[in-house]
Amino acid sequence: MNQTKYIFVTGGVTSSLGKGIIAASLAKLLQARGYRTTIQKFDPYINVDPGTLNPYEHGECYVTDDGAETDLDLGHYERFLNVPTSQANNVTTGRVYLSVIEKERRGEFLGKTVQVVPHITNEIKERMQLLGNNGEFDIVITEIGGTVGDIESLPYIESVRQLVYDLGENNSIVVHLTLVPYLAAAGELKTKPTQHSVKTLMESGIKADILVCRTEHELSADLRQKLAAFCNVKREAVIQSIDASTIYDVPNLMLEEGLDKVALKKLDLPELNTPDLVQWNEFLYKLKNPKHTVNIGLVGKYVELQDSYKSILEAFIHAGATNETKVNVISVHSEYIDKDNVADKLGKLDGILVAPGFGGRGIEGKIETVRYARENGIPFFGICLGMQMAVIEYARNVLGWTEANSTEMNEHTPYPVINIMEEQKNIINKGGTMRLGAWKCALTPGTLASEIYHGQPEIKERHRHRYEFNGAYFNELTGAGLKASGVNPDTGLVEVIELNNHPFFIGVQYHPEYKSTVANPHPLFVSFVKAAVQKKNA
Repeated sequence: MNQTKYIFVTGGVTSSLGKGIIAASLAKLLQARGYRTTIQKFDPYINVDPGTLNPYEHGECYVTDDGAETDLDLGHYERFLNVPTSQANNVTTGRVYLSVIEKERRGEFLGKTVQVVPHITNEIKERMQLLGNNGEFDIVITEIGGTVGDIESLPYIESVRQLVYDLGENNSIVVHLTLVPYLAAAGELKTKPTQHSVKTLMESGIKADILVCRTEHELSADLRQKLAAFCNVKREAVIQSIDASTIYDVPNLMLEEGLDKVALKKLDLPELNTPDLVQWNEFLYKLKNPKHTVNIGLVGKYVELQDSYKSILEAFIHAGATNETKVNVISVHSEYIDKDNVADKLGKLDGILVAPGFGGRGIEGKIETVRYARENGIPFFGICLGMQMAVIEYARNVLGWTEANSTEMNEHTPYPVINIMEEQKNIINKGGTMRLGAWKCALTPGTLASEIYHGQPEIKERHRHRYEFNGAYFNELTGAGLKASGVNPDTGLVEVIELNNHPFFIGVQYHPEYKSTVANPHPLFVSFVKAAVQKKNA
C-alpha cells in the first residue's frame, strides 16, 4: 500500500461503552485479513500521562517497552493484536499542550499568537499521523477518548475534521460508538440518544461513516433502518454491538456484523482473504470449556476497582485457557489482613498473588499474606511490590530481623532490605521518572525461573518502580535460603527471587502481566495457574 489509511473511533451518549474493545476488535479482523494495523489512543485529560494518577481515578497505568506510562486501553490493543505499542500510541491533552508551549518558548512560532486552531490542532494532527508516516502500517486506528460534546474533546474532534478533509476521499473513515438504551417500562429500545449524538458530531463538521450501537437487546431490521435514515449512514453500516460473555467474543461478533467489510469498502481497500481466527477461536474454546477450576487470591490495596489490576486479570484469563482451567480471581484487601484472620481469608485458596502498588497502606497485610503462603505451601506469586514484600517477610521471619522494611515505608528501618535506587534519591518530579520499560534479566540455569522461561539465558521484561532489592543484604538473604534466580546483567539488581522446597514460590521485580497476550500467554502466569491446579488436585 502506498498511502496509510486512517480510522477514527469516537463515542457518544455515555462513557465506558467499550471504544477500546471495538477498536481492538476491528484491528484484529483487519490484521487477520493481512493488513498491518495499529491502534492509538488520544486522551482528553490534562495530565501528561496517567503515571501520576491514583488507580482509583483511571484504572491501571499500562507500561510499554519504551517506558511510556499509558492508558490501560493500550493493554487491550497489545492483548488482541500481539504487537507492541509505544509512546506514540498514547497522547494526552497535557502532552499536546506541553509540546506546543515548549515550542512557543523556543520561538518556533515566530512571534505569532498561539491558538487552539491552528497550533494545538496541528500538533494533534501531526501526532495522529506519526505511526502512519513510518511505513510500518497499512491502517492506523485512532480512538478518541471521552464523549462527543465534552469540552475536553473539542480540539480532537476539530483535528479529526481537518484531517478527514486533508487526507481526501477513501483515505479515512469515522466510526461512532453510541448507546441504544432499553427502557423496561416501555419495553423497547430507544434511538433518540444516538440521533442526538450523531447530530452533535455533525455540528462539529464530522459525518459518521459507521455507527456501532451498544445494546443489551438485538436490534431489529426496522430499528437499524431507522438509525440509518436518521443518522445519514448506509443500512449495512449500522453495526450491533450486543453484550458479550467475554471481551474476546467481540471480534467474532464484529465479523458476523461485517464491520471489517464495511470499513474496507469505505476505505476502498480489497478484502484480501477471510480473516484467519483459528488460533483465536482455539483460545476461546479452551476459555469456555475448562476442565479444572481454581480459586486464586489477588491480594492488593486497590481491589474495589477491578481496572486497577486489569492486565493481571487478563493474564489469568490467558493462562487459564492455556491450562484449560477456569481461574476464579478472589479479591482480598490487604489492609484488612492480620495474623488473627489470615487463615480464614486465605486458607481455602489454591494460589495467592500479591499485587503491585505504592505507599504504606495495606503493607503489613501483604507481608502477613506472604508468610502464610510460604509456611503453608500455597503457590505464591509476587509482582513488583509483592516481590519486595516477600523479601521483607523472609528477612523478618527467617533471619529474625523483625524491623526489616522498605525505605518507602520506613526511612529509618535498621534493615532496609528494600531501598530506593541511588539515581532516584535526588529526583523531585514524580511523573515519568521511575525505572520504566523493558530491562534485561539474566536467569540462573536450573532454577524455577529458568524452567518457567524454557531455559532462556536472558529475558526482557517491563518495569515500573523506584525501589529495589538492597544489594547490601544480598549475601545474608541468599545465604539463608532466599534464591536470587534473576539478576539484571548491567546493574546487578535482583529481578527474581524464589524458594526451594515449596510447591511454587516466586517473586519478580518487573510486571509480567503487561506482556501477556492471547497469542502468547505469559509463562509466569501459565506456570502459576498450573501449580494451583496441581495443589488443588493433590
